[in-house]
Amino acid sequence: MIDITHKSPSYRIASAEAILRVSMNETILAIQNKAVPKGDVLEMAKTAGLFAVKRTSDMIPDCHPLPIEYTKISFEINGLEIKIVTEVATIYKTGVEVEAMHGASVVALTMYDMLKPIDKQIEIGSIRLVEKKGGKSDYKNEIGATLKAAVIVCSDSISAGKKEDKAGKAILEKLEKMHISNAAYLVIPDEIDSIQQQVKHFCAAACDLLIITGGTGLSPTDKTPEALRPLIEKDIPGVAETIRDYGQLRMPYAMLSRSVCGLIGNTLVLALPGSTRGASESMDAVFPALLHIFKMMQGGKH
Repeated sequence: MIDITHKSPSYRIASAEAILRVSMNETILAIQNKAVPKGDVLEMAKTAGLFAVKRTSDMIPDCHPLPIEYTKISFEINGLEIKIVTEVATIYKTGVEVEAMHGASVVALTMYDMLKPIDKQIEIGSIRLVEKKGGKSDYKNEIGATLKAAVIVCSDSISAGKKEDKAGKAILEKLEKMHISNAAYLVIPDEIDSIQQQVKHFCAAACDLLIITGGTGLSPTDKTPEALRPLIEKDIPGVAETIRDYGQLRMPYAMLSRSVCGLIGNTLVLALPGSTRGASESMDAVFPALLHIFKMMQGGKH
């Protein structure tokens, strides 16, 4: 199965449909009058569909087991066609489109099985996904290409040439995937004066997104939060909370990180851990949804 451990749970919904065609009006009447020998076709098929939705991962090898929190199965009769519609919802890391399609197909097969004694010409038509919502695809970055971004690596050892930067480059890769390319890149010592000087420089240069990696821990040399807090005009605590919550599910030391996020003028400033894993996971935790801030800011240029 595909690795989804990097994803966060979110509300996801999908609907699918299947078409069942009978060959005579008598079959439709038998369904409506509940006169089919094997029983109430619609109710039996609905029950089978509910089971199918919940058991999808048992049937489809690459489907992840997930909590099904809502399922609705409905029918629409048009002439000799019966349209089967399934709706499925969950709050999880992956979508439910296969669950919805599996449910619709089993409903159709159940109806076929129940009706075949009275109608030998039944056909199951198209089974298709009608709609799906949820996950990061609902929060696609629509303005990434218009943003000016910069990444600052705060590290005494990297700036002295004793270590190679990997966290900053991981952030740059994440930005490029969001179509935020040509970001400025800078390595500086983890010193309050140096950090503040560069932050002021990029803010004055109308940088939209400034990401700083490093210096958010608790060692004597970790000073990034102390450098940023006097400059931040609007604190956004929910971002740091989300980063720590996301990280805590993957690494127990994440609670010790002192990530910071806020606005300096119209510049969004985000301080992330200096480890490659911490920086990468922090980006996964809040992007691309965080870019919605540029639509929220009143009086800004976006």
